[in-house]
Parts: sequence; C-alpha cells; structure tokens
Amino acid sequence: MDTVKIIRDLSALSMEQQKEIADFIAFLKKRYKKSAQPKACKFKKQKLSKESFIGIWQKRKDLQDSAAWVRNIRCSEWSR
Repeated sequence: MDTVKIIRDLSALSMEQQKEIADFIAFLKKRYKKSAQPKACKFKKQKLSKESFIGIWQKRKDLQDSAAWVRNIRCSEWSR
C-alpha cells in the first residue's frame, strides 16, 4: 500500500468526500475491531494424559495389538 499516494488522493478530494471517507474508515474499524483481537480461551488447558478418555479401552482383549485390529477392520470393511 502506498500511503503517500493515498494521502495525496485524499487531499485532492472535496471536504464532503473526505468526510465520507473518514466515516467509512470509522465504520470499518468498528466492524472489524472484534475479529482483529484474539479471543480468550474459555477452557483451562490440561495435560492430555489427565483427560478422562485416556485408557478407557486398556482392558479390552481385542485391542491389545492395535495394528492388527486396524488391519482386520480395514480388510473387513474395504475389501468388499
């Protein structure tokens, strides 16, 4: 953006046109004010290992070898 050219072009306009531009700039600043600021996080960050879902399937016998389980699911679902 060439600020000097913008100022030169603005100065060449009538006072009424300059007022219109100033009003439009104020409108844009107000409209995009909220989106420019980062939103505060509402949730407290916690270590993944502390999440309640970690380990929920640890006692399942069919998932002891996860690679084999995934391989079997892929074969049964995708080789039709």
